[in-house]
Amino acid sequence: MEQYEKRYELWSEDPFFDESTRNELQGLRGNAKEIEERFYRDLAFGTGGLRGVIGAGTNRMNVYTVAKATAGLARYIQNVGPKAMAQGVAISFDSRHFSFEFAQKAACVLTAAGIRVYLSDELRPVPLLSYAVRYFHAFAGVMITASHNPAKYNGYKVYGDDGGQVTLEAADEILSQMESVQDIRLIPIHSMKQAKDSGLLTLFGEDLDALYTEMLSELVIDQGAIDRNRDMSIVYTPIHGSGNKPVRRILKRVGFSNIHIVLEQEKPDGSFPTVTVPNPEDPKALALGVELAKKTGSNIVIGTDPDSDRIGVVIRTKKDDEEVFVPLTGNQVGILLLDYILSSKKAMGILPENSFAVTTIVSSKLAGPICAYYGVELQEVLTGFKFIGERIRMDDEEGDKHFQFGFEESYGYLAGVNVRDKDAVVSAMLIAGMAAQSQDKGETLVDRLEHLYERFGYGYEEAVSFTLEGKEGVERIAGAMKTLREELESARSVGSGRALLAGTPVSAISDFRTSKKYIFSGEEICAEQIALPGSDVLLYHLGGEKGIDWACVRPSGTEPKLKIYFGIYGASKESALSRLAQVKDQMSAFVKGKL
Repeated sequence: MEQYEKRYELWSEDPFFDESTRNELQGLRGNAKEIEERFYRDLAFGTGGLRGVIGAGTNRMNVYTVAKATAGLARYIQNVGPKAMAQGVAISFDSRHFSFEFAQKAACVLTAAGIRVYLSDELRPVPLLSYAVRYFHAFAGVMITASHNPAKYNGYKVYGDDGGQVTLEAADEILSQMESVQDIRLIPIHSMKQAKDSGLLTLFGEDLDALYTEMLSELVIDQGAIDRNRDMSIVYTPIHGSGNKPVRRILKRVGFSNIHIVLEQEKPDGSFPTVTVPNPEDPKALALGVELAKKTGSNIVIGTDPDSDRIGVVIRTKKDDEEVFVPLTGNQVGILLLDYILSSKKAMGILPENSFAVTTIVSSKLAGPICAYYGVELQEVLTGFKFIGERIRMDDEEGDKHFQFGFEESYGYLAGVNVRDKDAVVSAMLIAGMAAQSQDKGETLVDRLEHLYERFGYGYEEAVSFTLEGKEGVERIAGAMKTLREELESARSVGSGRALLAGTPVSAISDFRTSKKYIFSGEEICAEQIALPGSDVLLYHLGGEKGIDWACVRPSGTEPKLKIYFGIYGASKESALSRLAQVKDQMSAFVKGKL
């Protein structure tokens, strides 16, 4: 009998597992492929935690896999020592199915291990969890969420004592401790009553909400513009998630008084019944917001994902004398906010010397010239906001620099240093404030973006994803990355990247797994060291009109996808978009052929 079959028999027969779990699994008898999918491995604990399909099995999100992950976290904290146990763990959760139950299960495992717990008394978003970790001086944090994934998913994100996602080293140690849990039936777990009676469980709620809102209000930019446009009509949708209360609170706190909520998407609902995917990157998720904007005369629509760390924006503007609603990309919002913050602070004389901003290797390269214009250092990190949080800790909290703004292409932004993950709540405040400032000037955010392009050059970025679920998908993605690296080796052997990408010249390839950038120059190949942590990423440098065009391939860290990113830059919109279409087609075909 295969190992996965033995696991299946245990879970489907042992009375330790609840009746619902056993019934679900017994209904799969005879379905060998589905049984293998559910039990061929433990649900992978990545660089930030777990994420997977909800259901019974070791490779699914359920109370048992949550208990095992938390037991690993508890052992890690116990090994650090009594001080870490006393500092404890802050826990929050979003609107997804079983998020509340998973949060309670995590709390009960931790208190049974003698570790203090601060548990949110209702759903609260990622940024509030990050803030709570720092406010309570907790040793760690846990957020139950699958972010923007489809409704069938949930997840378990772990945070360090700085409020940022755990470091790679800590994640490896927690994984090691998880793997040491041989039998989940032996994990000590309190009931909620026992957890409360232990004196180790504290619930947090509205008091922390008020402190968080007040902290965000101090980050407002150009309060005068908000005061002059306080009746500016704004449509907001939480897309059935946790942003509803905090986003409305901060918009009201800074002075906006004309907020329209998409009622169909207002209440928490883990089924996300009005959307295919609760992802504000997808304009269809904001379609109901656009319909409400047409009725209310609003010029801006904003929407946040279930855990309110990502935000999407749609703007009313004119095209060929007709009113249209234009969705902004994550990169476009990023460079708009970057310029808004730096230009406003510069004009007010409050932009500190030694300031810096942070973005990722797959985000817009226009951040570079924008930062240079204002005399601000731009740092690039690997994909993932944990790396932006690390730079804040290293260079602001522990160094002598001043963090101004961080963003990544996947609709995540952060200002301020009291939260260390992407924060759609502060982003909503800043985006609304930026729209108010633009309204003062008689322009929309689409106009403002065009002015940025005129000043710093046109840049367009896109992404393509190949979704490959299950065991076979994992193997195909790994196989594609292996093949791409073999072709890199072949190109190095002949000293040219011209054989790649259907003839599109490749000036260099950065392999972040080996931390080497291979530069093709004539018949010679130079190798430069990359000063970033190792990661399964290939970045193709494509030259182009501005010399900074690029394409990047990486497996997603949170979804069963192989992702390709593109960035093309030119002196005109037409030239940039034309080359983007060409490179996108060639690169997509090139990578698809490896799957």
